Amino acid sequence: MSTQTEPAARMTRNLAVLFAIAGGVAVGNLYWAQPLLELIGHDFGLTASGAGLIVTLTQIGYALGVLLLVPLGDVLRRSRLIPALMAVSALALLGAALAPGYGVLLVMSAAIGITTVSGQLLTPLTGDLADHTTRGRMVGIVTSGLLIGILASRTVSGLIAGVAGWQAIFFVAAALTAVIAVVLWRVLPEVPAKTSLAYPALIGSVFVVVARHRAVRWTLPLGACGFASFTMFWTVLTFQLSAAPLSLDVTQIGLVGLAGLVGALAAQRAGRLSDRGWSIPATGIAWVAALIAWVIAGFAPTSLIGLLVAVIVLDVAVQGQNLLNQVRLFETAPEARSRVNTAFVFTNFVAGAIGSAAGSALYVAGGWALVCAAGAVIAGIALSVWAIGRTTGAYTTNPAHP
Repeated sequence: MSTQTEPAARMTRNLAVLFAIAGGVAVGNLYWAQPLLELIGHDFGLTASGAGLIVTLTQIGYALGVLLLVPLGDVLRRSRLIPALMAVSALALLGAALAPGYGVLLVMSAAIGITTVSGQLLTPLTGDLADHTTRGRMVGIVTSGLLIGILASRTVSGLIAGVAGWQAIFFVAAALTAVIAVVLWRVLPEVPAKTSLAYPALIGSVFVVVARHRAVRWTLPLGACGFASFTMFWTVLTFQLSAAPLSLDVTQIGLVGLAGLVGALAAQRAGRLSDRGWSIPATGIAWVAALIAWVIAGFAPTSLIGLLVAVIVLDVAVQGQNLLNQVRLFETAPEARSRVNTAFVFTNFVAGAIGSAAGSALYVAGGWALVCAAGAVIAGIALSVWAIGRTTGAYTTNPAHP
């Protein structure tokens, strides 16, 4: 039975910034290993596919965590659930730092993915606390924090690993996550539960929400294509940058991640576009940009400048459309924001795991050119889905919005 009521707007910019920092720390835990794959692979004697499995299992674990844990945000006190999950995530990170072998590291990678879902609880909480006139902007701030966490984690990871080894970054991440857990325990506001469903019914209701709302069903494929493209690119980019003739070391590869920070700025701007009612056309423009990014990457396999341009354009495109999709979903199902976010993020990260695994396999089979061709195909599919959906009015959640 639903007990949902819209709370009075209590979302301030300062609180949004705190959520952004916490969410960035949480989601960054998924990406510490990406620039370290060559280093970890060397230590454990792994192939590129074997090293890529670390990222793949983290993504799969995250998808499971989103599916099984994020819906609890609609029935439990998020002021306690979120800090508790961050504390458990800190323990998983510590386990990765202390892993004696490849098998244990794989298990800890999956555990990190399952438990580091706090960012996906903070985002719908932001939607609940903000009113409809500022929801896009506030969610944009929080989403920007998540994106900065994703990209900064790669840079910080490379810098620390270059000085102290790859294990050191997991020790640092465990300590930082534990500190954020304590801060959130003290400051998170209380928001009434939206429903009193039992757990099995709660999980089942995620699928009910998807079936009930046409805009949700048409938005999920766009998000999935975005994350498949994103993880494919970043997983394989590590191998491309470390190979001759670029031959970048782990620290330099980490610094490349800074170029993607532009995507965080794009997310904030995308939130403002959503508030103005331009969500749907802006999504199409983002996918055109993503297609251009893959073309640039394909024609510049050994040009650091060309690859950096591709990083910036792809991150702006993927992260911008991701924010637009998320805010549109929150407007579509305000009574079930944690559950609709579950459907969105679960779909994204299943696709992300597939993209990561496919990227590694394609790189081994045909090199960078084959990966870029696959990325361009994904962007083309997404653009086609967007065009059909817009023509049929599938994405419209408010008649005042185009």
